[in-house]
Amino acid sequence: MEIKFEFSAAFYRRCIFSAHWNTTMKTRYLALLLAPLFSTAALAAGYTGPGAQPVTTVSAANDAADDTPVVLQGFVVKKLNNDDKFEFKDSTGTITVEIDKEDMPPVAFNDKTKVKLTGEVEKHLMSREVDVDLVEVIN
Repeated sequence: MEIKFEFSAAFYRRCIFSAHWNTTMKTRYLALLLAPLFSTAALAAGYTGPGAQPVTTVSAANDAADDTPVVLQGFVVKKLNNDDKFEFKDSTGTITVEIDKEDMPPVAFNDKTKVKLTGEVEKHLMSREVDVDLVEVIN
């Protein structure tokens, strides 16, 4: 047994152009369009508290939480046994950094070349390292 619902064009016109549609539905539609303009996220200036600024020293990176942004200046002193792992040193200590080949600078550098590393802290079970996104030679 099939039940068919057929509505005439007049029924549709009454529904769409009724007084109910003109006031209530237009108000709701307008409210939905304007809601994002007044949301908290749209008006927020951004978080400026602890953790918002990148870590700038190795000692702070060794104590930082996972995924904390870092911008370090110092020296890549040696390559470790892994392909993309290096030891990085600044005036506060040393840390292991992971630098992918595509993130290396276009110019060669050595352990005497001062570099700027931009990336984030990766916290492992027993250690921390920096996953580098950008290497810049600064001298």
